[in-house]
Amino acid sequence: MTLEFVQDDAIAIATAVRQQKVSASQIITNTLNRIDQRDKKLNCFTALTDGSALQQAEEIDRQIAQGQEPGPLAGVPFAVKNLFDIQGITTIAGSIIDAEKPSAKQDATVITRLKQAGAILVGALNMDEYAYGFVTENSHYGPVHNPHDLNRIAGGSSGGSGAAVAGGLVPLSLGSDTNGSIRVPAALCGIYGLKPTYGRLSRAGMTLFSGSLDHVGPLGRSVRDMAIAFDIMQGPDPRDPICYTGDPEPTLSQLNQGIDGLRIAVASGHFATGGEPEVHAAVEQVAKALSTTQTVTIPEAARARAAAYIITATEGANLHFADLKRRPQDFDPATRDRFLAGLFIPASWYIQAQRFRQWYRDRVRELFQTVDIIIAPTTPTPATRIGQQTLIINGEEVLLRPNLGLYTQPLSFIGLPVISVPLQPSQGLPVGVQLIAAPYQEASLLKVAAFLEAQGVTRVLSAKC
Repeated sequence: MTLEFVQDDAIAIATAVRQQKVSASQIITNTLNRIDQRDKKLNCFTALTDGSALQQAEEIDRQIAQGQEPGPLAGVPFAVKNLFDIQGITTIAGSIIDAEKPSAKQDATVITRLKQAGAILVGALNMDEYAYGFVTENSHYGPVHNPHDLNRIAGGSSGGSGAAVAGGLVPLSLGSDTNGSIRVPAALCGIYGLKPTYGRLSRAGMTLFSGSLDHVGPLGRSVRDMAIAFDIMQGPDPRDPICYTGDPEPTLSQLNQGIDGLRIAVASGHFATGGEPEVHAAVEQVAKALSTTQTVTIPEAARARAAAYIITATEGANLHFADLKRRPQDFDPATRDRFLAGLFIPASWYIQAQRFRQWYRDRVRELFQTVDIIIAPTTPTPATRIGQQTLIINGEEVLLRPNLGLYTQPLSFIGLPVISVPLQPSQGLPVGVQLIAAPYQEASLLKVAAFLEAQGVTRVLSAKC
């Protein structure tokens, strides 16, 4: 492994550090230099933790020199969406309003757990304001640029998290996913993005957008990185009352067990229409690699999107009600207008959306009595141009921002675990395919993703920027 580690994943870096082929201090110094050189074009970072990162790297090098165990991610640089608390830094959540708040007194739980495993936090990443968006064209901090084409979006709301990994700034990042905000940037940037089951990872120390929909998850360059990050961050957390209290399940050790016996189907209906040809061709490619011809229909997916919108807008507007009254001019205009719309949604609509949610959850869980994994596109289009306002779906011109979640939103709505895997057409921009499982079946998702990666069907390519 060289210090120019753009194509190396987290586990490869940690292995080299533990074997003393390279020091953690060298890795972090190189990472910070790379961010300084490349982020001028990408605009991923809103804050750096360079001082603490170098101190932690020196401590890891000391531990290794003394024969101590530095952790499975020793020396691995990572960065987080700027809605996660970082001790000593103000959690801005993509806003200028929250930038006036005091700095965080402690790290978010998921950051603490990664640090305890030897990973080194190097900074906070740009995002859509308050996580309400799919494009990361932030009016306060500027747009994040897609590393494969700087004139195109990185997706959102975890756009900085996606572009920082795809652009080779860090091998691993954290994002949040309410309606698709991990999976959309993962797909548009051509990397892996895991949205675990709702509540599986702690949200303590995270600025919420929609409390009944928000998830935490990693983005990275390999399936094994997704597995190890998920394994490290698992576990109950008294700071988060909704966090899963069952025993953590090791997934990394299961990646090479094969996929024999898993029942795999392709989503039809809503998920097979509306997208551009290359996104559906990617689904067909994955289905062929998995030797599956079975299809299933997820019922009322379009209605699930509508209900998810009502819940998202209502809960998000409620969280920001005081600031919307007091200082509406300080919001990103796109965020403000959607929050204001949420304030006027009747309570009866919200209640009905939650009732439908329970019905829909039950119907989808019935599907998982007959299949284990469902395949669907991640986005209806590859990355669009920065500033683009509309796209064509089913022959109709529609607004871009809400419709990038066409295929992700119906799945977040009921908290299913999903991984977006990257496919790289011989010509053109990357696209993503979703692998979807029943709640708490992340191990099955990762086994299928690992199989596709081993077959060369999914892959992460170096960015062009």
